Amino acid sequence: MDISSINWALLLASLMVAATPILLAAIGELVVERAGVLNLGVEGMMISGAVCGFIVAHHSGSPWLGFLGAALGGAALSVLFAVLVLNLLSNQVATGLALTLFGLGMSSLVGRGYNGIKAPVFDKVDIPLLSDIPVLGPILFQHDLMVYLGLALVISTWAVLNHTRAGLILRAVGENHEAAHALGYKVVGIRYLAIMFGGACAGLGGAYISLVRVPQWTDGMTAGAGWIALAIVVFAGWKPWRLLIGAYLFGGVTVLQLNLQAAGVAIPVEYLSMSPYIATILVLVIMSAGRAPGSLGRTFHASR
Repeated sequence: MDISSINWALLLASLMVAATPILLAAIGELVVERAGVLNLGVEGMMISGAVCGFIVAHHSGSPWLGFLGAALGGAALSVLFAVLVLNLLSNQVATGLALTLFGLGMSSLVGRGYNGIKAPVFDKVDIPLLSDIPVLGPILFQHDLMVYLGLALVISTWAVLNHTRAGLILRAVGENHEAAHALGYKVVGIRYLAIMFGGACAGLGGAYISLVRVPQWTDGMTAGAGWIALAIVVFAGWKPWRLLIGAYLFGGVTVLQLNLQAAGVAIPVEYLSMSPYIATILVLVIMSAGRAPGSLGRTFHASR
């Protein structure tokens, strides 16, 4: 065992990369839940985004087109969920679980001919001057643009939810959809937009795994990332800034266990591999104290 062989600056930089797909999916789900809808299909939308993004990027040669395809793929699957729960009034929990199973099966079928193929290179961006700062430069300012997009989404989501009329309406719909409807707000339309945004974000998160983090297509490659995103939303108390902490915590434990394996720590590899998920559960149980939106998971019908 040689822990001194771990490059801690590289570990912290890798933390941001490992947290990005979780962060993208979780910020989308946070918006969905703040609108009063519980979508347990995040895993299905992520894996759908992963395969759609990889296929588009592979045939076009452009990772950016791949991310666009992933966002559209995740949003398309979320529309199916929205139709079922908003128009046909199906149970949100059961529909979300079915969406995950559907996404996993569909991605396995569609991606069958792409297993093991490498994705087009997605270059990192060195921010001028800032990337040259000792220690902090390599950790914070030498990443690909999707890492910074994830951070920008967190900041913009916080700003919209707390400082704009649109955010106030979204929160009103999530807290009491009947009162919002009585005030003349289009509850179903608002929830459609929120669900589609969540699906697009989940698709981007999945594509980040298949285009940047791995980067290749492998069946089932999201490996529970969607479920972790759901847990982090609860841990965050439905607040964007706490969501960032939760995603980085999970990313940090994930990267640390890989480095400990490489350093030859005398702990069975199975225990190290499960440690990020155990840590997420423990933190979720200990720290989650936020109040869920009042209408979360409740069925809305305008005629009532």
